[in-house]
Amino acid sequence: MTELADIGVMGLAVMGANLARNAARKGFGVAVYNRHGGRTDELIDNYGSEGRFFPAKQVADFVAQIARPRPIIIMVKAGKPVDEVIEELIPHLDEGDIIIDGGNSLFTDTNRRFHYLTEKKLRFIGMGVSGGEEGALEGPSMMPGGTREAYARIEPIVTRMAAQVDGEPCCTYIGTEGSGHFVKMVHNGIEYADMQLITEAYDLFKTVYGLDAGAISKIFADWNTGELNSYLIEITAAVLAKLDDTGKPLVDSIVDEAEQKGTGRWTAQSALDLGIPLTSITEAVFARALSARRSARAEAEKLLPHPATATLPIDQAEIDAIRDALYASKIVAYAQGFEQLTVASQQYGWDLKLDELATIWRGGCIIRARFLNRIREAYKSGGGAANLILEDYFRDAVLKAEPAWRKVVALAVEKGIPVPAFASSLAYYDGLRRARGPANLLQGLRDYFGAHTYARLDKPGKFHTRWSQDGSEVQTSQ
Repeated sequence: MTELADIGVMGLAVMGANLARNAARKGFGVAVYNRHGGRTDELIDNYGSEGRFFPAKQVADFVAQIARPRPIIIMVKAGKPVDEVIEELIPHLDEGDIIIDGGNSLFTDTNRRFHYLTEKKLRFIGMGVSGGEEGALEGPSMMPGGTREAYARIEPIVTRMAAQVDGEPCCTYIGTEGSGHFVKMVHNGIEYADMQLITEAYDLFKTVYGLDAGAISKIFADWNTGELNSYLIEITAAVLAKLDDTGKPLVDSIVDEAEQKGTGRWTAQSALDLGIPLTSITEAVFARALSARRSARAEAEKLLPHPATATLPIDQAEIDAIRDALYASKIVAYAQGFEQLTVASQQYGWDLKLDELATIWRGGCIIRARFLNRIREAYKSGGGAANLILEDYFRDAVLKAEPAWRKVVALAVEKGIPVPAFASSLAYYDGLRRARGPANLLQGLRDYFGAHTYARLDKPGKFHTRWSQDGSEVQTSQ
C-alpha cells in the first residue's frame, strides 16, 4: 500500500517552508509543492532529512499524495493569489477535502471563500498563524476558524505543531467562517500598539534624556524581568544592543520609516464598523503612516524647528515612570482589542472564547506576554468585566501607574516629543471613567443643524428643539 502524507503545504516561501518543516519534525508526513519548483527542490535538499516529505512538481501529484479527507495549507500572499490557488486546487479535490489559508487574509474574504467552497462540498479553514518565521518552525500560535468538523480533522496535527505553554497547545478552535483570521487581525492590531508604545518609550529615553542605544537596551532588558516581561520587550533589548560592522548601534543607521502589510489598518477599519473606540491601535497605524512621510517631515523640520533644549538628567524615578506609563498604556491596548473581539463575537455570532484566546497567545505569537495569564483568568469560565480595565488586577495597575503616566505624557508634550499611543491611551482611560462627559453638547449641536434629536436625563423618549424657529422643545417618535 502506498504511503500517503498527513497534510500538504502549498507555497514554500519562508513561512510555508517552515510550517512544512515543523509538521515533518513532529512526525507527520508532509506533501510539499511550490509553483516555482526550485523552492521545492531547495527545501528537500536542505531539510529533507528532518522528516517525511512528499515533494511534487505538479498540483495533481501534490494532491494525490495526501490522505483523504485531504488537509492542505496554502501559504501565499493575501488577496487575489489566495483565490487563484483555490481555483487551481479545486479540480483535483474530492468532497470533504479541506483548504487551509494560513496567511494574513482579510476576514471578510475568508467569509466569502468559506461559503463559496461549502457550495462546492469542500471545507475551508482560515487559520491565523503568529510567530514569524521562527515561530512557524519552532511552534507558532495558531488560530483556525471554520467548521468544527473540519477542525477535528486537523486538530491532532496543528495542536502538535503549535507552541506549548504549561502543557497546553497554543492552538484552539476559534469559530466559524472568518473568525480565525479576525482574531489574528486583532492580534496584529494589538501588536501594532505594543510596538508603537515601545518606540515612544525609546524616543523619550533617547531624545529627552540623551541615552544611547546600549543604555536603553539595558533598561528594556531589566523591564523584561518584571511585569512587562514579553517577547517584544525581549527583542527590543536585543535590537538596541546590536552593533553593526563599524561598531556603532545598528538601530541608529536604520531608516525611520515603518512599513505595514495591512492588518493594523484592517483592525482600525473594523473597529469603526463595530463602533469600538480603538484609539491605541489606530494611533499606532497613523504613526506608521506619518513615518512614511519622510520628505515632508524633513521639510517641516526646517520650517517648524524644535526649540533648542538641553537633555535632562535621568534617575531611576524617571525610568520607572516611563515603565509605568508603558504598562498602563499596554493594558489599554489589550483592553480595547478584547472589547473589539467581544463585540465582533456578538455581531457575527462566532461565540469567541476570550480566555482561550489569551491562552493560545501566551506562546509562539508576537504579543506573548506574562500578563496574558491575567487576561486568561479574567475571562475564565465565561466571566470577565465588560472592559478589562475594570478587572481588579488591571484596575489596580492603572490606578498605581496613573501619576507617572500623566507625568510622562505631560513631559513629552512639553518637550515636543510625539507620543500618540501613550497620550491616546491616557485620554481613553480618562474618558472611560467619566460617568458624564461633554457629548451632551455634541448632541445639542447635532440636533441644531440636523434635527438628529436627543435624549434627556429627566424624561423618557427622544426630543428635538426648534432652535432657529420658536425655540420650543417637542417630543419625537424616534
